[in-house]
Amino acid sequence: MSRALLTVLLLLISNVFMTLAWYGHLQVHRVGWLRHAGLLAVILLSWGLAFFEYLFQVPANRLGSRLTGGPYGLFELKLLQEVISIGVFTLITLFVFRTDQLRWNHVVGFGCLLLAVVFVFKKW
Repeated sequence: MSRALLTVLLLLISNVFMTLAWYGHLQVHRVGWLRHAGLLAVILLSWGLAFFEYLFQVPANRLGSRLTGGPYGLFELKLLQEVISIGVFTLITLFVFRTDQLRWNHVVGFGCLLLAVVFVFKKW
């Protein structure tokens, strides 16, 4: 598997954990034993999930960065992470949390992010 593809795969996995760590605590009311958890318990749970995010994020950045032999410059790597992040966030919001609806303005905004990828990755 190429470094570029492995970087994307690791970023996808990392962003699943990131989304759950950042926003999953808003769903604790759905889990019986977490329903009455205090803020400290929720913070510790989020930190635990963030640990797994970093287990995938750091290797993704090391594999993907041109500074360590990868195919991407830092601007490319960061924008790639952001686009993957918004994609993962959207899917989790729609199909796991089921709290929001995807509207036309969201799609247009995400399209602008994809346009940003074109501008950043294009060799001018």
